[in-house]
Amino acid sequence: MTPKTRWIRRIRTLFALFAIALVSVTTVLPAQAASYDPITGTGSTWSQNALDQWRKNVASNYGMTVNYSGVGSSAGRRDFVAGNVDFAVSEIPFQLAPEDGSTPESPTRGYAYMPIVAGGTSFMYNLKINGVRVSNLRLSGEVITKIFTGGITNWNDPAIQADNPGLAMPDKGIVPVVRSDGSGSTAQFSLWMSKQHPALWNAFCASVGRTSPCGLTSQYPTFGNAKAQSGSSGVAGYVSQDYGEGAITYVEYSYALESGFPVAKVLNQAGYYVEPTANSVAVALLTAQIDQTPGPNYLTQVLDGVYNSADPRTYALSSYSYMIVPTEVGGVFTAKKGTTLGAFANYMLCEGQQQAADLGYSPLPMNLVLAGFDQIKRIPGADTTGVDINKCNNPTFKPGDSPSSNQLALTAAQPQDCDKVGPNQCTTGTAGAPAETPVSGSGTGGSATGGTTENAAAAAATGGAAAASTGAAAVYDANGALISGGAAGSTLAGAAVATPFALADEGWGTQQSLMLLAATLLVAAAVLPPVFWRRLAPRGGKDGLK
Repeated sequence: MTPKTRWIRRIRTLFALFAIALVSVTTVLPAQAASYDPITGTGSTWSQNALDQWRKNVASNYGMTVNYSGVGSSAGRRDFVAGNVDFAVSEIPFQLAPEDGSTPESPTRGYAYMPIVAGGTSFMYNLKINGVRVSNLRLSGEVITKIFTGGITNWNDPAIQADNPGLAMPDKGIVPVVRSDGSGSTAQFSLWMSKQHPALWNAFCASVGRTSPCGLTSQYPTFGNAKAQSGSSGVAGYVSQDYGEGAITYVEYSYALESGFPVAKVLNQAGYYVEPTANSVAVALLTAQIDQTPGPNYLTQVLDGVYNSADPRTYALSSYSYMIVPTEVGGVFTAKKGTTLGAFANYMLCEGQQQAADLGYSPLPMNLVLAGFDQIKRIPGADTTGVDINKCNNPTFKPGDSPSSNQLALTAAQPQDCDKVGPNQCTTGTAGAPAETPVSGSGTGGSATGGTTENAAAAAATGGAAAASTGAAAVYDANGALISGGAAGSTLAGAAVATPFALADEGWGTQQSLMLLAATLLVAAAVLPPVFWRRLAPRGGKDGLK
């Protein structure tokens, strides 16, 4: 090897090593990592299962850290008021005159309510007849109210038996399980009772020392044989234990799916007992009113129309949850965190809604997504270039739909005859316990299925496992990644699914500059050494002859 060859190889090696080092730096530090400061929120346990899934998705795909603690809606709102969190989640707005006499919830920084997910407040229970689990219980609104106000205390009460002609109700005491913490679930449930059965609810309030009429409350009074537990997981956990036989609680439908337990079908105004599936909630929310008046209650829900909907497919206790987002910098919140919060909110309203049904919720319709987009634009630091309804991969609408339409509601099947008030009772199980319950009463049976695919997510739930999708139509995101459906057992509710979504183009930055420099060095390694040698080699030498 000549001196010239050795010299050229050494120079090329140095150029190549430097280029490789630059490439390594750009791959170790992803372009998006520096864009997202961690954010933290607290609040609702009602919507926590959905939030936890979405947090896993964005952490896995984008290195986005979203911390969330389900401490109850009341605690979440207080944390937001104190400026200790970047966002809060609640089922009800700030309480300016709390019913417990506590300090009014009055934030000093600007805020907005952003809808994040819909669902049904369900009645999860643990009941057996002759050692066989009951999975098809039916209850009217009056019976539910009497159970949770101490008016009905035994499962063989004539009013419960009248709701369930296909079951020989057992002589067993009822254990109502209520929330011990300030809860949006309690607020939603108590609001429904105060609107639909005011005489029963007000008499109960008076009996426990509350002002009557008492209306909505976030703090459920303990009474009689009732047990109080903290959080949605606490009340669901109590009911799902062996010692919980005979117990019933109010909790988001998702927790019954996750626990592998049934929920009661609730009698609606059309005379049908309905389960809180994604479709029945979507139908119900078509009659919800949304406060569009600018001010502190903008986008809060008015549910009287839902409670009294004449559509036989309606689940009467349907509602949605809010994320309370800051519209001003303050407390621990900064504009840099607003970039993260805006991107996470966009993900929730669009791609995240694809998983709502499998998780036990109902995806938001277009009108609420559009309203949510307006709120994202008010978050300091949020990048709004990707906030586009035409690029929103949400299962409730398609391009060209009206904001008042809902694809789930349009395709929701009518309930079966055996779910109608009368001598028959469907034997099909509900929520996380889809196995049929044998007829033990005087009525005849029948199947609650036949046209709906709403229970597909719960078809493998027996035994307490999270529900699995069983052959439902495959759902893909905008990037072609499978979200749910397809082969049987392909998606488990609660399992983290990598769900890509489109991020705004950040333009030319440090990473792009480093990559260009590395490429330039590699080209230089091939071209420049011979040129340098010709200029530096001694004239007249062998290698320097003209």
